[in-house]
Amino acid sequence: MKKQYRILAVGDVVGAEATDGVCRALGKLKQEWNIDLTIVNGENAAPGNGLDRSSAQRLLSAGADVLTSGNHIWQKREMEDYIGENPCILRPANYPDSAPGRGYVIHDSFGVRVLVMNLLGCVYMEPIASPFETAERILREQEGAYDLSVLDFHAEATAEKLALAFFLDGRVNVVFGTHTHVQTADARVLPGGTGYITDLGMCGPVDSVIGVKKECVIRKFRTRMPVRFETASGPLSLCGAIFTYDADARRVISAEPVSRSLR
Repeated sequence: MKKQYRILAVGDVVGAEATDGVCRALGKLKQEWNIDLTIVNGENAAPGNGLDRSSAQRLLSAGADVLTSGNHIWQKREMEDYIGENPCILRPANYPDSAPGRGYVIHDSFGVRVLVMNLLGCVYMEPIASPFETAERILREQEGAYDLSVLDFHAEATAEKLALAFFLDGRVNVVFGTHTHVQTADARVLPGGTGYITDLGMCGPVDSVIGVKKECVIRKFRTRMPVRFETASGPLSLCGAIFTYDADARRVISAEPVSRSLR
């Protein structure tokens, strides 16, 4: 293993324009930041929400090594078939075993075996199996099969994200949160050596409410009536975090939030 190994985690990609922007920028950013492994949450990358075959293929071709997802993974029906064709596209592991696809993959990157897991939160989300128990099961079943481990925890509640991170501290090398689309200011290394951030933020339109036209969301809050949400346009930004793992120390030594204008 390299002495130091750098992982780039990219937050939820929102909409077709953001997908275009990420695809244009990702290769250059990986070189600039000296990245060894790139994980992108793509569950909102397709036009109109969700993930489709075209958006997934473009992100992978642009430099994403693994695509994670969340509660919108089944928004496009075509994913029910396509997700089983590519092991590097994940759905949350705590969906029932009968669901298509897989919730984790061991990705070989420069000779380093990286276990990448995807879990969905339970608080303020749809009923699903415990992320705590599911993480325990995966780690137990895959023991000895990987060198590093990374978890995308797609969840609403900050307390649930932080609790799972402390539960896995020292056992999973990197834990990052997705779903809320707002980058948090708490990137750090936990006492046991796990790199952590509560939410990576999103890749999407800056002048928006979590990627949606702000007037649509304001109308929804003010009227409490059904409103059709539309993806906003305008300047785009990429948000995420970089985690540096030191092989000699056997722990993450830095967790840095990143934000870059896409146009």
